[in-house]
Amino acid sequence: MIPLPLGAIGSATLVHGNPELAVTGVVADSRLAQQGSLFVCLPGSRADGHDFIDDAACRGAVAILAAPGRSPRAVVLAALESAEPLTTLAEVGRLVRARSGARVIGIAGSAGKTTVKDVLHALLAPHLPTVASRASHNNELGVPLTLALLEPETAACVCELGTGAPGELAALCATAQPDLGVVTAIGPEHLEFFGSVEGVAAEEAALLAALPPAAPVILPFGEPLLDPYRRSDLDEWRFGLDHRADVHPLAWRPHADSADLTLAVRGRRVELTTNLRLPHHRLSLAAAAAAYAALGLPLDGLGEGAETIALSSWRGEEQRLRRGALLINDAYNANPLSLRAALEALAARRNGGRAIAVLGPMAELGRETARWHALAGRQAGELGVDLLVAVGPGARGYLDGATGRVVCLWFPDLDSAIAPLRSLLERDDVVLLKGSRAAGLERLAQALAQ
Repeated sequence: MIPLPLGAIGSATLVHGNPELAVTGVVADSRLAQQGSLFVCLPGSRADGHDFIDDAACRGAVAILAAPGRSPRAVVLAALESAEPLTTLAEVGRLVRARSGARVIGIAGSAGKTTVKDVLHALLAPHLPTVASRASHNNELGVPLTLALLEPETAACVCELGTGAPGELAALCATAQPDLGVVTAIGPEHLEFFGSVEGVAAEEAALLAALPPAAPVILPFGEPLLDPYRRSDLDEWRFGLDHRADVHPLAWRPHADSADLTLAVRGRRVELTTNLRLPHHRLSLAAAAAAYAALGLPLDGLGEGAETIALSSWRGEEQRLRRGALLINDAYNANPLSLRAALEALAARRNGGRAIAVLGPMAELGRETARWHALAGRQAGELGVDLLVAVGPGARGYLDGATGRVVCLWFPDLDSAIAPLRSLLERDDVVLLKGSRAAGLERLAQALAQ
């Protein structure tokens, strides 16, 4: 991290230590502390960061950010105290951002943020010193931690920006101050808080409002809900499958472990090979290619990082099980948009065996929860899924749309699903795991792999 003197942090009180002491990293997990780190002590549902100050110190932390009155006087560490640690953390992120010459690319949207972030990171890395959000560090904790990755030589920062309630994205943009924006998609997400898809669009459009004049912005082609928020003073790029989009696929040829992709990028033809091969990856690659091109990088170098894209955990990870079935672990999260894409990927990966969708509930869909689950069940049938396995009380709604179209099973919880799923899997089956974060379907992936 670009060194930051403790005395520059105005929203916290320095109760012990030298204000000129510069920290060179920020962590909220003591196990990640290194020489020069600031350890942020946050209370959690399972642990309290204040209990791990000694551990952070042993690993090289030189300062802590603690709650008022909770800085241990016996520890030889500089100590900041703040009643609002996340507010202070956001200030730290802004201060580091202000000291950096890097261009910050903010990625928002209802689905595909993390994948586009991972793809863009891989495309930029051969050309620019680049950092990116780790995993899904896209909230009021994760965004400052991402900015804390900036080094003096960093030229690009790919920063995922999430939201779960009105106003959250604007606050994150105020911290990240993006120079380029990408909106991946608009769809039903967190409707319990946004009320409607129109409310989702208004929230995601905060990224457009935060961009400086003449900044590039990457938008999904043909998304009318963003039209009220478009700005004439931005360099607008559209991506999509439609041939009228600025960036769109001309050809897509998937193979066993890779795919060949031909893209049109504002009239130029670009060919590349990528290690991604699922149908929805075309859009992720197009969005990332648009951002790459908007940064002014050479199009003939677009494919240099495309064969080594490292996707974050539980986002379409493929694993061959012992009995020969293929597991697609897409269990990190789900909403109607991302679930549709995952079901399409499942159908595309079928190769002689059955397509089996194991689905946990989609959370925070508000009053229309039942309708969205039934719609997904019906989509599974339309896409030719052979077996739909719903897991958890909230997942029963899938059966309302799937019954009569797909063979269906329902289990009340993960533990009750493990043994039956193990026994029914056959060689050449393709199995999708997909559900909201609270469903925890990654546990099922671990059990099936044993």
